[in-house]
Amino acid sequence: MSTNEFPYLHGFSEVEQARLVRQAQIAESTIFHDIDYSGARRLLEVGSGVGAQTEILLRRFPELHATCVDLSAAQLGAAAQRLGAMPWLQDRYTLRQADATDLPFEPRSFDAAFLCWVLEHVPSPARVLSEVRRVLSPGSPVYLTEVMNASFLLDPYSPNVWRYWMAFNDFQIDSGGDPFIGAKLGNLLLAGGYRDVATQIKTFHFDNREPARRKTMIAFWEELLLSASDQLLAAGKVSEEIVAGVRREMHQVQNDPNAVFFYSFVQARATVY
Repeated sequence: MSTNEFPYLHGFSEVEQARLVRQAQIAESTIFHDIDYSGARRLLEVGSGVGAQTEILLRRFPELHATCVDLSAAQLGAAAQRLGAMPWLQDRYTLRQADATDLPFEPRSFDAAFLCWVLEHVPSPARVLSEVRRVLSPGSPVYLTEVMNASFLLDPYSPNVWRYWMAFNDFQIDSGGDPFIGAKLGNLLLAGGYRDVATQIKTFHFDNREPARRKTMIAFWEELLLSASDQLLAAGKVSEEIVAGVRREMHQVQNDPNAVFFYSFVQARATVY
């Protein structure tokens, strides 16, 4: 979720907004493989950002209308511009600036909810989940996809990337987020009163079996890491030497004939009663 209340790790630049769209495209087949909103009509998307996931949701589920909430006016503006350029989506979404811990909707306003890469950025995920449950009708499915940053592995071993990654996670924790929240989704949902809670581990694992996809993912991951470099440098979490080392090592790994990229995240499904 984009927010103006605390330092957002990746910032709000146009470059970052474009990266979010690429991220959604790269991860679509993995994220949406097991998501089913059949029968739902009124979906709430929390932390909708630039609308990258919104377009996928509406394309995959033609019966849905999505109400998209985000705290950032800049991200919502980018979403309006992007989705507005897709005439086939006209009248199928509403963009609303709102705080996910205090949603401006009546109970039972929606019959499905979607949260993707959101709770890692908010200081009070339990409050967000409580608000989401409040505005959903009984029987509504909820899908959450969240990071589990302890899972990241890059081979050959790249010490600057590893130091940077630790600083990246430290900064997120210091900012009130949680880079390991994926593993905690089951507990959060049960404590929030959700039922039928199930979690699934999803993995990006690229090696010599798929060299083209491996190269694409490593290049994207470099972009993801360095999107936070200005913030990390300003906070004194990393040095210019480490950032330069990240660029060098990512380039080396990307061109290594035996490179391995591994990252797992968690997707949870639950039902409101």
